[in-house]
Amino acid sequence: MFSTSFSRLFTLCSALASLSVGFAAPHARRAQVPTGPKFVIYTDSAIGDGTVLPPLEQIQGFNVVNLAFLLTTGPADQAANWAALPAAQRQQLKQQYNSAGVSLVVSAFGETEHPTSQDPATVANNLAQFVLNTDLDGIDIDYEEFELVVQQPGVGEAWLTTLTQTLRQQLPQGQFILSHAPVGPWFQPSFCPGGCYLTVDKNVGALIDWYNIQFYNQSPSPGYEDCNTLLNSAGGSSIFEIQKSGVDVNKLVIGKPGTTADITNGGFIDPATLGTCVQQAVAGGWNAGVMAFQFPHADVNWISAVKGSSFAA
Repeated sequence: MFSTSFSRLFTLCSALASLSVGFAAPHARRAQVPTGPKFVIYTDSAIGDGTVLPPLEQIQGFNVVNLAFLLTTGPADQAANWAALPAAQRQQLKQQYNSAGVSLVVSAFGETEHPTSQDPATVANNLAQFVLNTDLDGIDIDYEEFELVVQQPGVGEAWLTTLTQTLRQQLPQGQFILSHAPVGPWFQPSFCPGGCYLTVDKNVGALIDWYNIQFYNQSPSPGYEDCNTLLNSAGGSSIFEIQKSGVDVNKLVIGKPGTTADITNGGFIDPATLGTCVQQAVAGGWNAGVMAFQFPHADVNWISAVKGSSFAA
């Protein structure tokens, strides 16, 4: 996922503390897991004024905040800002946002880290421990090893399978969120020799709550810059084509950039037009939800235009 900030500036002590692992039984705490459509907003760029989370009034209509990014070396950007808060403040914020119907999730990896050379079980245990140590509702896996999945068939798929299985051992289903954020073409049959996310879904899709699919940065083809390529015809990677490949259509969250500033290679659709695509998708039996990268370019006005009247209040 395109990041507007590549900062690795985080307090070493905070990072080590948040990643310290004692692999005991899964945590007894029950996090907030939304039911129904998921409306996900990523936050990677610092908000300023000592604020870490997007203000609730500015993200009304979203029900999941993804803090980016947690790396194998520790938290960066907004994930680091969250980890650096005093524990009491994190707990107070979590209660406040959960009470407003908003879950707090950390997103791992992003475009700047290629973790496949590391043991997936060890990585998963460290990621899970960060979630448990910093009062979060779950984790989102934004894996972006584009060259590897084409050049080394099955390697990335096996790595993601083990990672997901191990995460679920620490973050039980129904108690913690576990989402993935693949790019759209990774659901296209034959795009990857090893199957990419069609294989991952067959292996561990039952353990994944939903997919925040990045339908952007894929120009000129398929582009996903109109309703047809987004929903119906994109060489196998549109919403309803992915459904035909056997993936649960109501796990396929439509991911779009807030503005053109949040992408590097196309895929932007203005919110009003995107709202018409969403309306068509709902009419076709889809009800998964929408993801936006990122706040503040996507906010209450953005999600209001996108949702329109397509979803029940």
